[in-house]
Amino acid sequence: MNQRNNRRLVLFPVPFQGHINPMLQLAQILHNRGFSITILHTDLNAPDPSSHPHFAFRSIGDGLGQSEVSTSDLVRLMALINARCAAPFEERLREEASSPDTPITCLIVDALFGFTRDVAERAGVRRMVLRTGGATSLRVFARFRLLRERGYLPIEECRLEDPVAEFPPLQVKDLPGINTAEPKQLDQLLSDMIEGLRDSAGVILNTFEDLEQPALSLLRQEYPIAIFPIGPFHKCSSSSSGSLLAEDQSCISWLDKQAPNSVVYVSFGSIAAVSESEYSEIALGLADSQQPFLWVVRPGSVHGSEALEKLPSCFLAALEERGKIVTWAPQQEVLAHRAVGAFWTHNGWNSTLESISEGVPMICMPCFSDQKVNARFVSDVWRVGLHLNNGLERRKIAEAIRKLLVEKEREEVRERAAQLKEKADSCLRQGGSSFRSLDGLANHILASESFVFGSNESSA
Repeated sequence: MNQRNNRRLVLFPVPFQGHINPMLQLAQILHNRGFSITILHTDLNAPDPSSHPHFAFRSIGDGLGQSEVSTSDLVRLMALINARCAAPFEERLREEASSPDTPITCLIVDALFGFTRDVAERAGVRRMVLRTGGATSLRVFARFRLLRERGYLPIEECRLEDPVAEFPPLQVKDLPGINTAEPKQLDQLLSDMIEGLRDSAGVILNTFEDLEQPALSLLRQEYPIAIFPIGPFHKCSSSSSGSLLAEDQSCISWLDKQAPNSVVYVSFGSIAAVSESEYSEIALGLADSQQPFLWVVRPGSVHGSEALEKLPSCFLAALEERGKIVTWAPQQEVLAHRAVGAFWTHNGWNSTLESISEGVPMICMPCFSDQKVNARFVSDVWRVGLHLNNGLERRKIAEAIRKLLVEKEREEVRERAAQLKEKADSCLRQGGSSFRSLDGLANHILASESFVFGSNESSA
């Protein structure tokens, strides 16, 4: 660990699992570079300070009621968080900035916190942005208005298979979408995010050059600001788990008993949910595959029911012999385990990057938002996985699992996955692209005395 440099960073994550984890990982990376860390957080999904004793934690009242946080409309919830947190965030930021002993060198916020732009300007605090998704999906989100103007959005059933000429190899069905009763709120959320990026002192991305070089190159042309791809975060951070759910460690001892590359690990993240009929097809597909499986079935992962009550009897018989179900798993440890040969995933960016980093081929079942873009690139660009197109059906599920675990073509996919894993490893070594970008980020933060709020800076 580097010697303390007496510079303090304040980080503010969006209170969802897929956003908290990378922000805490980034905090650990920067702490290892000598920075002192203060984490601001909402009451909703507050992180556990005991898991990160070397960080200071400060709460921001969000004023959200139980009925508001339990909504399935994520766009509406995010709009509420932005509205309710603005005033208490400004009060807390000014309080932190007024400390004579440890002034704030830089504020790093999640890109979805659009309100922080004006607050930071009023407080005279330098603001950088963390985008927790990939560079490719960021470019798609940035062009939502153009996609609407050209008729791709809103998505029409008759055009699902049409190519999106501006973003090959995406098809219309791959464009990011979030079910919401307030589509104008989604447009505003994305508009605020992009404007917040443009006006920031720099953008930090959890990706690496060899994975998304074309998208990164275009972002640097389109946004004349400093852009720092320093990922994969989790491979250069020793941070404790930021999981909001208790991890079942018994799955590791179960994996220890399985043959190498024999298990399909199934997890659809912390938010995505499936219908009862889809849940049944997943279970029957796992049973028909005849392969060992580790399946994460968290509370709320099946719409309107307690999941285990709905499992078919034939599936329960198969479970006794070769499967294990847990409510949550230590995913990074699972993906690094020698027994895991495939990952059936919703293709959230964290999960996708963690799978790439361990060389584990993927079965792609995207649900919403950037997951659809990520899945298409996994299957068609990086070619390290199979895409479950056009719904869930037990026969297709079983075929996909067997293709990646037992059939001959698995070797080609595994070889490409191993090559991508090596690129993910090498970018973090001394002289690698993410290593150099992290050096550039640390120097950029330390050069605060030359910063003028609102000025554009070229990429490092």
